[in-house]
Amino acid sequence: MQLRNEIPDTFWSLFRSVNREIYIDALLYINEEYQYNNYFLTKEACIQILGDMNARKRYELQWEESESEFDMLETPSSRILNWLLRTGWLKRIEDYNTLVTNIVIPDYSAIFIDAFERLSSEDMEETDIYIQNVYATLFSFQNDARANLGMLRTALVNTRRLNKALQDMLHNMDKFFARLLDQKSYGDLLREHLDGYVEEIVRKKYHILKTSDNFYIYKMDIKKCLRDMREDEAWIEQVRERSRAMGDTGEDVLELLDLIERGFDDIEHRIANMDKEHTKYVRATVTRLNYLLSGESDTKGLVVKLLNRMSESADYDEVLAKTGEKMNLSLLEILSEKSLYKRRKGRRYFISQMEPDEEIADLDKEDVLKLNRIQVRYTKEQIEAFIESHMDQNDIMDAAQVDITDEESFEKLILAYDYSTRGSSKYMVLEEEPKMIEKGPYKYPALKFVRRRL
Repeated sequence: MQLRNEIPDTFWSLFRSVNREIYIDALLYINEEYQYNNYFLTKEACIQILGDMNARKRYELQWEESESEFDMLETPSSRILNWLLRTGWLKRIEDYNTLVTNIVIPDYSAIFIDAFERLSSEDMEETDIYIQNVYATLFSFQNDARANLGMLRTALVNTRRLNKALQDMLHNMDKFFARLLDQKSYGDLLREHLDGYVEEIVRKKYHILKTSDNFYIYKMDIKKCLRDMREDEAWIEQVRERSRAMGDTGEDVLELLDLIERGFDDIEHRIANMDKEHTKYVRATVTRLNYLLSGESDTKGLVVKLLNRMSESADYDEVLAKTGEKMNLSLLEILSEKSLYKRRKGRRYFISQMEPDEEIADLDKEDVLKLNRIQVRYTKEQIEAFIESHMDQNDIMDAAQVDITDEESFEKLILAYDYSTRGSSKYMVLEEEPKMIEKGPYKYPALKFVRRRL
């Protein structure tokens, strides 16, 4: 039977209670002491724990709908404990031999309390722990003759947990962008960046992936281990026979290996996305810092500040009139080529864009055959010899200085340009605007060819 079927209906009333935070803190305090006492607490010990908690934080416990007037006469510690017992978060067990009432935490409640602990104090080094667990599990599975597919499933679970941790880090980046825009002064922004982003992300999370390189230390060894296991067919058959003998009819060993390897590919993609988000945040921080530094002196910054203040005013027309009396908003410093307002395109522009494109006639059969003949008529060595023969002392071939008077020279010049655009070519064309040259029936640009630096 699933564990969630054991949860009583009153269990969920905690999340609707006016004393929700008090009950959650009480469960965390009891659970902490519960672990140090071999998971066994008496009712008196629980009341004492809750009394110490209330003395330190001085909670103001409000009335619950399910409480009677008799319950209100109890001490705050007893009221909290009775409410948690009545709703099913805690369980009472009577020991009739010693006449003692013991308090235990049910299994389903322990899962939620663990979630409360993670929400209260997040484990900052979970990525480091998971990658080491995957490495140790795969190494043991490969070298231990007693290993079974359960170890491989454990490695898969940790791989998915690592992916989830990285995805959570990625999803939490938006809150730092929001906090970045909320800062109104240079000092507050710098403090937010250093005490917020650098402390919470760079040093505690991003540092684990990039600085200490814990992930990359184990990544190649894990991939090599997966590759060796997949290529060893005799070993795979032994694992299959061992699994069948133990009655394990679940996933095949190769299927689990593929899932783990796919998980590692996802990890690399998420780390690449973290790199992009980190770069975007640093760039946004620098831009915001520059804006706050120049906001009081830069014209554009002052105009933006003025417009924001005008938009916040209730009487917009009055503020606009007073602004016009004090300032000349038509200055070229304000209305320049990079002004805040861009003039719309004219009607003729849109009409010209809607005109049909000019149809370009297809090449006929003779033109296609001519182009093919040009491509195969000369070899690469002949093209290189043509370029070398026209280079000057500075290793530059200037097409303006080449005597193009026949069809052969003209075709070689065309093929030389085509050859220079390839990555494997020894030559390249200088990136400058060439002038056009006309010699008889031939018209071509004055290209300059130089040797490519390899």
